[in-house]
Amino acid sequence: MAKAPRLAAGRARALGVPTRGTTNPNRLRRVDRWLTGTAAVRSALDSPDPLVVDLGYGATPVTTIEMAARLRAVHPGVRVLGLEIDPERVAAGKAVAEPPGLDFRRGGFELAGARPVLLRAFNVLRQYAEEESARSWETMLSRLAPGGLLVEGTCDEIGRRCAWVLLDADGPRTFTLACLPSDLDRPSDLAERLPKALIHRNVPGEPVFDLLRALDACWATAAPFAPFGPRARWVEAVRLLAAEGWPVLDTRRRWRLGEVTLSWSAVAPNSA
Repeated sequence: MAKAPRLAAGRARALGVPTRGTTNPNRLRRVDRWLTGTAAVRSALDSPDPLVVDLGYGATPVTTIEMAARLRAVHPGVRVLGLEIDPERVAAGKAVAEPPGLDFRRGGFELAGARPVLLRAFNVLRQYAEEESARSWETMLSRLAPGGLLVEGTCDEIGRRCAWVLLDADGPRTFTLACLPSDLDRPSDLAERLPKALIHRNVPGEPVFDLLRALDACWATAAPFAPFGPRARWVEAVRLLAAEGWPVLDTRRRWRLGEVTLSWSAVAPNSA
């Protein structure tokens, strides 16, 4: 994918439209925990001056501030830049007593000229058409630093149900579901939080539909583990999924957190 010309900070035209702005403390704690525990992300952050961008943080900067604290606990040298299209939201961010290494700026998919090694874009693309979201992926990826990563996804208002995609310059690499297992009747309840690239593909004949149905079946088979709690049942369901040959990439340690990460090939949409 060809790189777009670098835009000087402060001169980039903000691309995109404002989100609803909904946010809550700890809403993105699950994806932050995954970021700090994932080898590819940690490798990307292991650079002389790692810059991370949080795109579209919402009406308040709380999730950006939380992200900065969580990343800096693992990588003390990380700088975090929160970007919003709405000037009032940027002002709200700047009004916070900013710790060193945290800043807020007006910007959209062009990233205000920044070249981050990691970009988090959560609950940003839900309002766009599928074709528009694909173009937004391309725009954001073209602005990353060499070797940079994009994590794009959605979650519910309190962060109990989440799904996201990890991408690099070559496109999507992995797909993750994360949840509070006690909040689910069945794993396919997470379908309402699929990223824009997948949410309209949850129909018969599409891989993501097959995945969710397979995970539901494994959840049903794991019912004998229910007396040990929903977390134990989730772990067993994911173990069964992996045993069936699905390309599960993580281990029991992550499953116990209510996660499962698979190769993107498991859910890549069929060609039109």
